[in-house]
Amino acid sequence: MITIAVDCMGGDHGPKVTLPACTQFLDAHPQARLVMVGLPEALSGFSHPRATVVAASEVVTMDDPLEIALRRKKDSSMRIAVQQVKDGAAQAAVSAGNTGALMAISRYVLKTLDGIERPAIAGQIPNATGGATTVLDLGANVDCSAEHLLQFAVMGSALVSVLNDVESPSVGLLNIGEEAIKGNEVIKRAGELLRSAGNSGDLNFYGNVEGNDIFKGVVDIVVCDGFVGNVALKTSEGLASMISGFLKAEFSKNIFTKLAAVAAYSVLSALKRRVDHRRYNGAALLGLRGLVFKSHGSADQLAFVNALNRAYDAARNNLLDRVQVRIAKAAALLTAPVATS
Repeated sequence: MITIAVDCMGGDHGPKVTLPACTQFLDAHPQARLVMVGLPEALSGFSHPRATVVAASEVVTMDDPLEIALRRKKDSSMRIAVQQVKDGAAQAAVSAGNTGALMAISRYVLKTLDGIERPAIAGQIPNATGGATTVLDLGANVDCSAEHLLQFAVMGSALVSVLNDVESPSVGLLNIGEEAIKGNEVIKRAGELLRSAGNSGDLNFYGNVEGNDIFKGVVDIVVCDGFVGNVALKTSEGLASMISGFLKAEFSKNIFTKLAAVAAYSVLSALKRRVDHRRYNGAALLGLRGLVFKSHGSADQLAFVNALNRAYDAARNNLLDRVQVRIAKAAALLTAPVATS
């Protein structure tokens, strides 16, 4: 049995979304258990034979400062859910709550893996191949060193290898051009580190990639700092919203436009589904001594179920152990100096 701890109070919608999503998830996964964490009054009507309710007296809001979330709300649903992983009561935790607070609490409670200085948020962005490109970091680390980007590549490779069943996933470094001479000093140094890892067989490094390559699906993994990664993520979500809005607008125009829209409905619907970020909801907080997944704050039931699915798959496939193995194998690269040309 795989047990997942759920922060039922997090996100824009809280229990209105998390509770029906948890029921749907449990019904689809007979080998799963859930630890439901939240305010007693909010969870009083929930019941499932494979779910346990754990009471919390506080909730981390979406606009709580980190100091409040980490130091003052020690009995929050978010913190108790992460603590379940620390105590061994659950193999993973899922929350749709405040991203900064979740990262800070997870890092404080679980600590980072040996060889990893900063955890990263790794999520998927739909691409033109019908699949998705894994991008990290998506917002946890605004400023990164070259060594951090190498660590992200190692962790991302382990994640994609486990969840997508890809033996040697390709890694691209996000840059303003494909040439090795382009980019700032941090990116150039990161390129040297990644090429060294590629030459030694520790990573399948493709080279530099540009922003449009994320959506083309040129590589399996793209590494970048959190500022750029978050912009790319929000751009992807904006594209999905634009296509959805376009469909609604075309069906509301004159009869000729409506007829044309009906004729193209199947194609447009397939495109809408392909870029629907809800299908890829659930970003992994990599680099911690435990599995934590972040759901989008505005997630609906479908999106939150998918976040639970990703956490379940990660725990079932021993993601944490496999990340540790890859980090240990790359330990020499993570600490070795880079020769300058």
